[in-house]
Amino acid sequence: MKLKYGVVGTGALGGFYGGKLAKAGHDVHFLLRSDFEHVKEQGLKVDSVDGDFLLQPIACYNSAQDMPVCDVVLVCMKTTGNHLLPELLDPIIDEQSLVILVQNGLGIEERLAQEVPHASVAGGIAFICAHKVGPGHVSHLDLGRLILGLHTSTGNELLQQCQQDFEQAGVPAQLAENLGYIRWQKLVWNVPFNGLAVVLNTTTDQLMKQKETRELAHEMMHEVIFGAKNCGYDLDPDFADKMIRTTEKMTPYAPSMKLDFDNRRAMEIESIYTSPVQAARQAGFEMKKVAMLESQLRFIASQMENWKIRVSEG
Repeated sequence: MKLKYGVVGTGALGGFYGGKLAKAGHDVHFLLRSDFEHVKEQGLKVDSVDGDFLLQPIACYNSAQDMPVCDVVLVCMKTTGNHLLPELLDPIIDEQSLVILVQNGLGIEERLAQEVPHASVAGGIAFICAHKVGPGHVSHLDLGRLILGLHTSTGNELLQQCQQDFEQAGVPAQLAENLGYIRWQKLVWNVPFNGLAVVLNTTTDQLMKQKETRELAHEMMHEVIFGAKNCGYDLDPDFADKMIRTTEKMTPYAPSMKLDFDNRRAMEIESIYTSPVQAARQAGFEMKKVAMLESQLRFIASQMENWKIRVSEG
């Protein structure tokens, strides 16, 4: 059976992963906001280390009400907009649909499953360096692996076919038996590098070059690993060293939170920092350095909000 895919959030992740599926001949429908007119007229362009491509024509929409009901919906928007998901998903899913949250952070599947109880819910963890460079234009710099894990008791067959479709489309994809384990594993990288890049106004390569920041990132990684262990997810302590080595080899990169900060957009503090810190605390472990980074980010976010207010008031 050929699946009908929906993509909610056609930024870097939605543009790349949805674009790869569409390029491979799959039936993909993209929901856009500000880029709609541009993409409708000029298509979706992806510059990739694996080969550039342009999707034109493309099935794109500026309202979920106009989209068809989909078998699988890839949610690739930032978690700061997840409060909009019940309304966005309502026209495009039914009881047989699977919603995959290709997002960062912890606790997001649990919340969506409560808000949209009639659909199956899964998580997608993307290991990729990609960013949006302009309207309908995505730059894929490095990596691209996608790990998929089921949250609900239903939706397994759809998730398996989705994984096969990604593989056929040239995206390395695998299924995880334990979604929570993979969520915590991704936090080992996301927590230090997203936050430190914002607080220190820098990129991953610069964090790696400086002995002090490299060691600080490594210490935060171990805090996350111990936090995960206290929550029942026994991550390998050597995973921190592996992630440091991986980051050393990466193309110099501004993590997504740094790009959000640079563009004065809301940062994903709640899902990447607050939820893990609270989960570890409830399990009896204090991630002190991570909590301090969360506090710094919340201060920066409040200053950004004050700046927006001053600008709007003239």
